[in-house]
Amino acid sequence: MNLQALAIVLEDRGYLASCYTCGGQMNSASFMVSLTEGHLIRFLVSDYGITWTEMRDDRELMKLEGAEAISQLQDLADLIKYQIKPHESCLPAVQKL
Repeated sequence: MNLQALAIVLEDRGYLASCYTCGGQMNSASFMVSLTEGHLIRFLVSDYGITWTEMRDDRELMKLEGAEAISQLQDLADLIKYQIKPHESCLPAVQKL
């Protein structure tokens, strides 16, 4: 999955999203998206592991690591792919407001 492409698609759909890569071989990345005011998701890939963190109003709601984090990111990408608004989904991490 290309995190930069996902960020671009989300931005095109009106969400604030960003993706940064680090290192000469781009072996680490930070992907962030704001789903609504105060509702932020961060996906981080680094030498220390892979994490998915969901925050609302600066409070950490959920943190997943490894395969669970990747699965959650794939679920978000699928929502975008099938043009479902994230806040209308039934994902545990992205619930209706």
